[in-house]
Amino acid sequence: MTTPEATAPEALRALRTPAGPGFDPESVRRDFPVLHRTVNGHPLVWLDNGATTQKPRQVIETLAGFYATANSNIHRGAHTMAREATEAYEGSRAAVASFLGAASPDDIVFTRGTTEAVNLVAQTWGRAQLGAGDEILVPVLEHHSNIVPWQMIAKERRARVVPVPLLPDGQIDRTAFADLLSYRTQLVALSHASNVLGTVPAVREMIALAHRYGARVLVDGAQAVAHFPVDVQELDADFYVFSGHKLFGPTGIGALYGKPEVLAALRPWQGGGNMIDSVEFGRTTFAPVPHLLEAGTGNIAGAVGLHAAIDWLTSLDRTAVTAYEKALTEYAVAALATVPGLELLGSAPERISVLTFTVAGYDPAAVAEWLDRDGIAVRAGHHCAQPALRHYGVESAARASLALYNTRREVDTLVASLHSMQQGV
Repeated sequence: MTTPEATAPEALRALRTPAGPGFDPESVRRDFPVLHRTVNGHPLVWLDNGATTQKPRQVIETLAGFYATANSNIHRGAHTMAREATEAYEGSRAAVASFLGAASPDDIVFTRGTTEAVNLVAQTWGRAQLGAGDEILVPVLEHHSNIVPWQMIAKERRARVVPVPLLPDGQIDRTAFADLLSYRTQLVALSHASNVLGTVPAVREMIALAHRYGARVLVDGAQAVAHFPVDVQELDADFYVFSGHKLFGPTGIGALYGKPEVLAALRPWQGGGNMIDSVEFGRTTFAPVPHLLEAGTGNIAGAVGLHAAIDWLTSLDRTAVTAYEKALTEYAVAALATVPGLELLGSAPERISVLTFTVAGYDPAAVAEWLDRDGIAVRAGHHCAQPALRHYGVESAARASLALYNTRREVDTLVASLHSMQQGV
């Protein structure tokens, strides 16, 4: 492979600036073992953070340590290790509550991830509250996981999913949103940050407008939580959901926040152990939330690993991290503009570091395969956001999604490889 310095045009070289004060990505890269491996003979450049983030050694060691020294089931045992595991699990719940700005750990329900959390709300709140003629507003921006569960429950309850259109730059059309809201609107489901365009909508303002009509609002925070602090009470969200693996934590663990009065009205969506108070063949009584919604043995190690991820992330200066990511994104946008025929999808002024693009004359899958030869991991396909892609008239695109451990040099490597692809080097 030709070096980035050799292939990048003068305009790109002129863009290179120091990382800036307050945050040094090299200081955190040392915590990530996988970032020091090679792929196809080249140093790994991990630019698929929108799909999953890599894990710091603190999370890896916590998971290994739990299984090596502390593994036990929770809530039911009287022995020492059961008490210790229960304390660790519930300590993780408290950490999630603090991380999201929730008032109490009881406002947090553990799930397998964002998708399960959305489905939980659809199958509990949705089944109880939706009726014929009711409407669920869902922006075109959304991930399939925040569209399909609402389609399923709407069909069952004879309600209707109403798409909210986008503006050309990938922002939600706020005028259309306001016009679509009515007293038929029971729920608004929207993402805090888009996985395909990077758009960060004006969520607080949209929630306030929806509440004027008595609608509840579910916010998909899967892409947001790793990039900027979240305060669910400041947002006034009714529900907020996210996945641990997008937050430098393990797979198979996520969380649902719900306002206390909303969670208290929910009925179980699964039955089993852990969520009951008393069982008789004639009558069963249930435990209070959050346990009411957590049937069976949960991902105990995953919850403990998520706690470690939150501790690791919150030990950083998050204001400085957000500023660094914003500067890195601006650098990447300018750098990618030097690639002939490359078109970025979306240009919303408020965005996270998600860069989805097409290159004229190249299939996105072929672009991803070329980059992989140089050790660069990007995603290609529809990104589980087909309506958003179709807004731009495409069915597939390549996506480079950045995280706090990515660097300008890695952006240079990406751009150099794209130039080499076009030159047939």
